[in-house]
Amino acid sequence: MATWSALNFQNAASPIMEELIFFHNHTMTIIILITTIVGYNIYTSVTNKGFEKTIIESEPLELFWTISPTLALMAIGLPSIKILYMMDETYNPMITLKTIAHQWYWSYEYSDFNNLEFDSYMVKKSENMNFYRLIETDNALVLPFNAQIRNLITSSDVLHSWTIPSAGVKADAVPGRLNQVNLNLNRTGVFYGQCSEICGANHSFMPIMLESISPQKFISWIKSMN
Repeated sequence: MATWSALNFQNAASPIMEELIFFHNHTMTIIILITTIVGYNIYTSVTNKGFEKTIIESEPLELFWTISPTLALMAIGLPSIKILYMMDETYNPMITLKTIAHQWYWSYEYSDFNNLEFDSYMVKKSENMNFYRLIETDNALVLPFNAQIRNLITSSDVLHSWTIPSAGVKADAVPGRLNQVNLNLNRTGVFYGQCSEICGANHSFMPIMLESISPQKFISWIKSMN
């Protein structure tokens, strides 16, 4: 989960988030390179007393100015298109989950398991020393890792946004419409998120708590819930 003074992303919990972190580092490398070159050229132009003011054109320089931005945009655009397709496509999901947003809590429905459903409210206080204030919920969303999961997201009232930064997923919950995200967790753990849409006065009090467990424990949990 996010911590104070953190300068980087949260640790990736899915292949999608790993690709997003790689793409971020890749893009920042290109941006830093361009900024360094442009800054150096500006500095040398200002400090160079022998600068030739009569030079008004240069075909090689104009060619460089035309080709280099094109190559930079291709280096950024091609990986981003690949990740967009990876995030959008869901191939043969093993589990279909439905997430419904309310003011101000979440409801989850496991339609593949005898319509198992429950609400998830923020926990106000706890005696547990490991309790995370304003981000713990009374009922965590439980999912198995190494499983293709399709999450259908909607809302019963106003716009909300379901987000798990560690998993690299974020989608708006729109009344009367179903949005879809692809989840494929690659490790166990508890991951947190919050509504990322300004949905009302208590917008900051509808957290998301996702617990990733092994498939065997998930089956046992499903049986205990039924």
